[in-house]
Amino acid sequence: MSGANIFIKEDLKISDSQVEILVGILNMCALVGALCAGRTSDYIGRRYTIVVAAIIFMVGSILMGYGPNYAILMLGRCTAGIGVGFALMISPVYSAEISSNSTRGILGSLTEMGISIGILLGYISNYFFARLTLKVGWRVMLGIAAIPSLALALGILKMPESPRWLIMQGRLRDGKQILDQVCNSKEDAEARFRDIKAAAGIDENCTDDVVKRPAMNRGEGVWKELLLRPTPPVRWMLLAAIGIHFFEHATGIDAVMLYGPRIFKKAGITNKDKLLLATVGIGLTKTICILIAILFMDKVGRRPLLLTSVAGMIVALSGLGFGLTMVHHHTNGKLVWALAFSMAATYTYVAFFNIGLAPVTWVYSSEIFPSKLRAQGHAIGVAVNRLMNATISMSFLSVSKGMTTGGAFFMFAGMSVLAWFFFYFFLPETKGRTLEEMEAIFSKRSTTSPSDGTGDGIEIQAGKGPNIHVSQKD
Repeated sequence: MSGANIFIKEDLKISDSQVEILVGILNMCALVGALCAGRTSDYIGRRYTIVVAAIIFMVGSILMGYGPNYAILMLGRCTAGIGVGFALMISPVYSAEISSNSTRGILGSLTEMGISIGILLGYISNYFFARLTLKVGWRVMLGIAAIPSLALALGILKMPESPRWLIMQGRLRDGKQILDQVCNSKEDAEARFRDIKAAAGIDENCTDDVVKRPAMNRGEGVWKELLLRPTPPVRWMLLAAIGIHFFEHATGIDAVMLYGPRIFKKAGITNKDKLLLATVGIGLTKTICILIAILFMDKVGRRPLLLTSVAGMIVALSGLGFGLTMVHHHTNGKLVWALAFSMAATYTYVAFFNIGLAPVTWVYSSEIFPSKLRAQGHAIGVAVNRLMNATISMSFLSVSKGMTTGGAFFMFAGMSVLAWFFFYFFLPETKGRTLEEMEAIFSKRSTTSPSDGTGDGIEIQAGKGPNIHVSQKD
C-alpha cells in the first residue's frame, strides 16, 4: 500500500483524507478480526483459524486487485483487514504453543520475520510494478497478495495442531502424539505433557485418551476472567500486553512504513523511482535487523533487546525530527546535509525498532497468558495494536500538516521515552521460562517454599523478573 497509494490517488482522483482512510481502515477492521479470532481459535483450534485468516485475506486481495472504484477498493481493504486481524492474533499464539521454552523466542519472532520479508517483497514488487500502466500497476501491487494467502491456507493443513489446545479440549492422546513430534526427546515430551495437564487441571495420573472438559476451554467465560474478575497476575499480564502493543505503534513506525515515500519527498527526493528505491532500503534494513533480533531473543532475553531498541529509537526519532525541521525552514534550494541526515535517521530508527520492539511485542504478548486465557488475552493486545496502527496511519498526514513532519517525529520521540519507562517498570523477563510458569512470574507477591522457615523459593519483583533463592539442602 505504501507504493500503491501514490498511484491510487492519481488514478481515482481522491483526496489526501481519502488516502488516509484507505490506508488506515485495514487496521480498524483488523481490530475486529483480532477480537473474533480469539474466540474462534478457542473453538475450532489454532490451525483452522489460520486457514480462515488466509481465505479472508485472499478474498480481500482479489477485491482490491479488481478495484474499479473507491468503494470496491475500500470493501477489499476492509475484508483484507479482518484477515490481517485473524492472522496477527493466531500466528504468535500458535508458534508459542508448539515451541519449547528454550526456542520460543526464536520461533515466535518468525511471525515478525515473515511480516518483514512480506514488506520487503512488497517494496521490491512496487518498484517493478510501477512500470506498468497507471490503471494496472497499483491493482497488481495489491491483488498479487492473494497468491501467498492461498499458499498459507493449503500449507498450514500439513502442520500439527497446537498440543496445548488439544489437551485443553481433553484430547490427551492427540496432544501427546504432537508433543512427541515437536519435542527433542521422549523425556521432554513427557515433562511438557505433565505440565500442560497440570495447568489444564487434569489429573497427572489420568491415562484416558479423551476426557470431558468444561465449556470454558472452548472460550466461554474468558472475557469475564480477563476484564471483569481478573486475578492480580492476570491484570498485570493484560496491562503488559496492552502497553507493549500500544507503544509499538504510538512510537511512529507506521508513519515511516506507510508514508516513507512522502517523508523522503519532504526531505528532498522527488523522483518516483528513487522514492520507491529508498523504501526498498527501509525493507532491507527491517529484515536484517529482525534476523539479528531472532538470533539473540533466547540468548540475551526480551528486556535487554526491548530497552536497547527503544533507547536507540529515541535518539533516531529526535534526529529525524531535527533533520526534517531544518528542511522545512530552508527555502533556498535543497539542504543536502539535512536530506542525508534525515535518511540516515530514518534507517537508524527502522533498525532499532526491528532489533527489539517489533519482534518482542509479538513474542511477549503471546507467551504471558495462562493457556485458557492466552488466545483471547493476546487478541485484546492485537486489537489495541491495530487501533493504534489505524490511528497513526489515518492521522499522520493531517498531523504533519498541523505541526510539520519534523514536529510529528519529535512527538514520536516523546512517546518512545514514555515507552522506555513503561517497559522498564512493568515488563518482567520471560526468557527460558515455560508457559506454565508465567502466572508465577507475574505475581507481585513472593512465592516461597513450603513452610520450612527458610524463605527459599521464587521471589517476583516488578521490572526485575524472578530471583531464585536456593539453599544448600536443595
